[in-house]
Amino acid sequence: MSQTFFRTKSVEQSIQDTEDPEHSLQKKLGALDLIVFGVGVCIGAGIFVLTGQAAASNAGPAVSLSFLIAGIACGLAAMCYAEFASTVPVAGSAYTFTYATMGEFLAWVIGWDLILEFTVGSAALATSFSQYLAVVLDGTPLQIPEAVATAEGGFINLPAGLLVLAMTAILVGGVKISSRVNQVVTAIKLIVVFAVIIAGIFLVKVSNWVPFVPPSQGASGEQGSALSLPLVQTLFGLEPSVFGWGGVAAAAAMVFFAFIGFDVVATTAEETKNPQRNMPIGIFGSLAIVTLLYMAVSLVITGMQSYKDIDPSDGAPLATAFVDVGLPVMGDLIAIGACIGLTVVCMILFMGQSRVGFAMARDGLLPTWLAKTHPRFKTPYRLTIIAGIIIAILASFIPLSELAHLVNIGTLAAFVLVSIGVIVLRRKRPDLPRSFKVPFVPVLPIIAAVVCFYLMLNLTAETWLRFVIWLVVGVLIYVFYSRHHSRLNRAS
Repeated sequence: MSQTFFRTKSVEQSIQDTEDPEHSLQKKLGALDLIVFGVGVCIGAGIFVLTGQAAASNAGPAVSLSFLIAGIACGLAAMCYAEFASTVPVAGSAYTFTYATMGEFLAWVIGWDLILEFTVGSAALATSFSQYLAVVLDGTPLQIPEAVATAEGGFINLPAGLLVLAMTAILVGGVKISSRVNQVVTAIKLIVVFAVIIAGIFLVKVSNWVPFVPPSQGASGEQGSALSLPLVQTLFGLEPSVFGWGGVAAAAAMVFFAFIGFDVVATTAEETKNPQRNMPIGIFGSLAIVTLLYMAVSLVITGMQSYKDIDPSDGAPLATAFVDVGLPVMGDLIAIGACIGLTVVCMILFMGQSRVGFAMARDGLLPTWLAKTHPRFKTPYRLTIIAGIIIAILASFIPLSELAHLVNIGTLAAFVLVSIGVIVLRRKRPDLPRSFKVPFVPVLPIIAAVVCFYLMLNLTAETWLRFVIWLVVGVLIYVFYSRHHSRLNRAS
């Protein structure tokens, strides 16, 4: 059985599989498409929601440093992704890279992990869209009745479910259509973000940044319960606390959700023209842009009002900040921009989920009939439609706020394996042409893996528990189904 677990799929075989007419994707994306995809998926809940929440709960004004730390962690992992994506331009991202380096079992685990990440992420963002839509339409003739506005206070979250079904139709229609929709909506979001930064600069009070790193203080009440504390505090017996440098690290783990865009960029490698050149440009370009924007917005919101006055449960803290200083028009603009922007974030995460599932089905780890592409649109339409229905049901009937951290831990786990995989593939296949190489191997990939794992430890014990349960279910599916139906197993 150990040989089964560690059998690898060669890079050559992975690339050859992309040439099968029934399981091939069209190459239509350029470097600009990839940058816009990355920026489009990053400018969403992170910039409109997490900025204020992380400042209020964990880091104060130093939340800008939290974004920088998360951005650096992503940058280190991004180098590893860029080397893999330009060397192995195949759909599936971390799943495909792991299959080529560390074996089928770990590839399945990370693929199963990515399915969780993208499914929960897209459903949660559809729910966030619904909340912002309710704010925008409140008091108008189009106000949404509570019975169909939310799963918590009503019967169904109808706007969220309908959004996912609309995204399903767009994704089935082709990745280029998805790219065009994303470009338009991303342009709108960037206008809103720049308006926030420019207007906010004139409202900043430097005194609100003092102290920049608030002194550490003990956690109390529910915040101090074992399951809700960062795992690193429980493991090392640290005194439960918030703020201080520990709070900055905890906030970095929290806002990491805002940086998963380049991970989705890597899943489109098979649909990219000249991936050896365009994948690194798309990955690094999108990451650099959003890191600067996040830091600027976080400095503005904590400069406009004291972090002590930010409500950590506020679903629209950026809009609230402008309302509180007497600019309700800016608050409305932000709400509309967030509402529009979240539609595309939902779509791109959904696309990432379908591409990972497509790669796993093509390898036989999921039913192979899911990997058939549409004869006209060349998209994995069967998998996309089924996934769309599942995500729509989740978004419509289940409150997903408690599962938000699962997106972070799943992404970070993928980053750790990809970072290690670069070292493994360098030693196993030094002959492969690499248009982009991570410098200082193995030192830099090891640092990337350690930093990402440390951020994982700063997530709550409850998040780790849910993550482990999901992985156990995945292991059982692999043992009783996937390893027997794997294409590598049938070929042996």
